[in-house]
Amino acid sequence: MPRTARIKSATGYYHIIARGIGKQILFEEKADNLFFLRTLKKYKQEEKFSVIAFCLMENHFHLLLKIDDGLDRVMKKISTSYASYYNTKYERTGHLFQDRYMSKPIDNTVYLLTAVRYIHKNPVKAGICLASKYKWSSWRYYTGELKGLVDTQEVHNLLGGAEGFMKYSAEADPFTEDEGFFECRESKHLTDREAQRIIKEVLRLESGTQLQQMERKQRNEKIGILKENGLSVRQIERLTGINRGAIERAIKA
Repeated sequence: MPRTARIKSATGYYHIIARGIGKQILFEEKADNLFFLRTLKKYKQEEKFSVIAFCLMENHFHLLLKIDDGLDRVMKKISTSYASYYNTKYERTGHLFQDRYMSKPIDNTVYLLTAVRYIHKNPVKAGICLASKYKWSSWRYYTGELKGLVDTQEVHNLLGGAEGFMKYSAEADPFTEDEGFFECRESKHLTDREAQRIIKEVLRLESGTQLQQMERKQRNEKIGILKENGLSVRQIERLTGINRGAIERAIKA
């Protein structure tokens, strides 16, 4: 079944999450983190995108990028380069990353700032340490300790520089306010509102029930696209009016 274009961000900002397959550890030691960041810097220069924030956790990573076009191409270069390095170093074979990376478009400044805070708070959520103490995130770029890789100007302008960034980062509990933006996609449970948005923006349909009038092959391709974008079988059934058995057969085709 053909891949589909992801929901395109009107602003060019995307929150990206990639995980190790089967909870595979991605970063065993310092050298691995450094290689990944060098790879990110290399393709940033080559592909002309901006890195707004990042956080490298043990078995997954978060990126917040600003890119006008070619997100799939960029992520393929980054993941392929890192997987080749990792598999060679640790004498393993096969896929390193779980499925396709997840991406969520960021369409306004409130969402942008919330995403930056959420990404930096990942070590806190995992019980590792304070965001300010975690070495493998973009936090120190925002406080001015490091420069080069991360483009901090937009967020600094919105928050009033490094001091404003620190204040904003400490204001809210990310486990209540921020998870409303991100956790549904990370756990692959979309709200019906998000699912309807995908139907409109990815399939270019006003309603999911329009699938009922399509020829079977085309309908099945559309169903596969919805599943690939995070809709559950139950949601597809509810929003399209197509019975569960037909949906499951379409997904397996």
